[in-house]
Amino acid sequence: MNVFDQMVARYGIEEGKKNAIYEVMQEIILAGLNRGGFFNKAAFYGGTCLRIFHDMKRFSEDMDFSLIAPDVDFKLEDYFLSIIHEFQAVGKEVVISKKEKRTFGRVESAFLKENTEVYDVKFRTENVIKIKIKVDVDPPMKFDTEQKLLLLPYSFMTRCFVLPDLYAGKMHALVFRKWKQRVKGRDWYDFEWYVRKGVMLNFNHLQERISQFEGIEMSRELFIEKLKERLADTDIDLARQDVLPFIKNPEELEIWSNDYFLQLAEMIKFQN
Repeated sequence: MNVFDQMVARYGIEEGKKNAIYEVMQEIILAGLNRGGFFNKAAFYGGTCLRIFHDMKRFSEDMDFSLIAPDVDFKLEDYFLSIIHEFQAVGKEVVISKKEKRTFGRVESAFLKENTEVYDVKFRTENVIKIKIKVDVDPPMKFDTEQKLLLLPYSFMTRCFVLPDLYAGKMHALVFRKWKQRVKGRDWYDFEWYVRKGVMLNFNHLQERISQFEGIEMSRELFIEKLKERLADTDIDLARQDVLPFIKNPEELEIWSNDYFLQLAEMIKFQN
């Protein structure tokens, strides 16, 4: 059994082999990026960061990164070899390709900035197993980072957004993500997680994200109003369907309703 298979074997049958493979690939990508010095310039954020470093009980597919300072000339290609070599060290061959903007679907492209670079990492022999990497090279600022430890495939540190700023990114996505019939219930699941954990929301970073992505200014009061409009109008059944493949215990979602999420919105705590 190679190192990759040993890492997958840590997961129980109930978690699903595909989800386990996704997460092991994500950990190896982080290891390769670290070895290449990527985290001197960038930080990890998003749902996958929550899953890997904060034990959120849902799996995640994509990996989101932000430079810690704008650099429109940044190229993830400079780190391809480090990622490829890391996979080779655990017994796997991968290919990395840059995704062209014209290949994005309508929902996906509507929430993707022009200065976000997107890449796919996939096994040479299993094209259905693919990790999408997004790097914002002109990021909204006013965020903080911290070093988080992973022990496999070796011990290393990953620079990550702190929780209040991860929270801000999720709330921006929840309110402004463009969708019609495709509700991303994972946003709702993560929102619930932040409220339950009592995480403070960094509204300064959220304002930066809204200003850069949406081109508008927004007060706390107006944001909460927009959030409640989104929560009240959401098709909760569609939200459940989206998140079910990524969790072990469907009973977690039984309490979900529009009123439940509206009450969660009343419990948001803002960082001073």
